[in-house]
Formats: sequence, C-alpha cells, structure tokens
Amino acid sequence: MQMYKVFVKDIPIIISTEKNIGSQYTAIPLKLARFKKLIKKINKGKLIYVNLYHKNEEKIEKFLKKKLPFVKAAGGLVYNDKKEILFIYRNDKWDLPKGHIEKGESYEKAAVREVEEETGLQNVVVKKFITKTYHVFKRNGKFKLKATYWYEMFTTYDGPLKPEKSEGIKKAKWKNFEKTQKALRDSYENIKLLFPKEYLTTHPNDRVA
Repeated sequence: MQMYKVFVKDIPIIISTEKNIGSQYTAIPLKLARFKKLIKKINKGKLIYVNLYHKNEEKIEKFLKKKLPFVKAAGGLVYNDKKEILFIYRNDKWDLPKGHIEKGESYEKAAVREVEEETGLQNVVVKKFITKTYHVFKRNGKFKLKATYWYEMFTTYDGPLKPEKSEGIKKAKWKNFEKTQKALRDSYENIKLLFPKEYLTTHPNDRVA
C-alpha cells in the first residue's frame, strides 16, 4: 500500500491506495472528496481520522492538484561537521528552512537558495533527496496545498547565522542530538517525518509526570 499524509495544521489526512486502513478512519474516494469541507471539519475538531483513497498511485497527485491550488517549495535538513542540525524559529515553532521554487529553478537549487537566504548559511552541498511532504495553508482567504521537496545537506560553514527577519524568522540555530530532540517536541508533524526515529524518542527523564 502506498500512503501519503497531507497535514491540516498537525492533523494528517491520509491519502492511500487502499479503502480500508483502520476502523476509525472515514474512507472517501479521492475523486469525490470535498477538500474545503474536510479542512473546515478538521479545523473545528469534528474530524480527525480520514482516508482518501485512489487505487492508482500515479494519479493521486493529479487529483490533489484538481482539489486545491498547488504550490511547490523546497527545503533542507542541514548537517555541519559536528553533526548538528540547522533549525529556524518562526511562528513560535522550530522549523527547517524552506521556500517557494522560482520559475525555471530546479528543486535542488531552490532548496539551497532558500536555506542560504533564510539562515545566512554558505557553502551548502546537497547530499540526497529525503522525501516530499504536503500541508494545507490559507492565504488571502483561500486554502492552498503546498508540496515541499526536502533534501539532506551538509556544510563546513562555521560563521555567524543571520535569520531572515523579513520572513518572520526570529532565530537560526545549530542543535546537537539532545537539543534537536527537544526542538522537535515544539515543531510540526510534517517536519518530524524527515528525521530518523531516534530523534523522536523522548527520554524517560524528560517526561512530565
């Protein structure tokens, strides 16, 4: 079974090639899905588990583009030579640098450009493609669907970081393993999809009784 997650805030709409993925899920054919109505129900807390299904995996994104205006973005999970990870702090959440793809620009070049612009980083090298994530956002009163192409990157740059204040970025920080674990507790669910599971494990001593 192929499965995608389209995040509305931090609630995932599951889009899969199977009708039945669990008894708690409301199953709706992707062709018949009324996305705006579903999003409003999720935002009001009236719907949590929903599975939109289509037997042909190759046509899933095609139908998504019909349902909502489609925006493409690219970003990076950046490591330095200390094995620290680069985070930005925006909208009261720890996030990873990303942004829109410009006309004629490749996904990789867009990802590197956005990382450098948003953090002041230099000498960024793309190592590999990680995955593509989807989330719904609202702009000018209209819902849109953003597909973000994520790349693992590396840099030897150890100079000062310069958060892009005009983009609402308050901080840009390198974080070691422990600090990354902590940041991910105050991040977005689609960002967590990019990390190996050991980063998402909460140490028993960190749990609140």
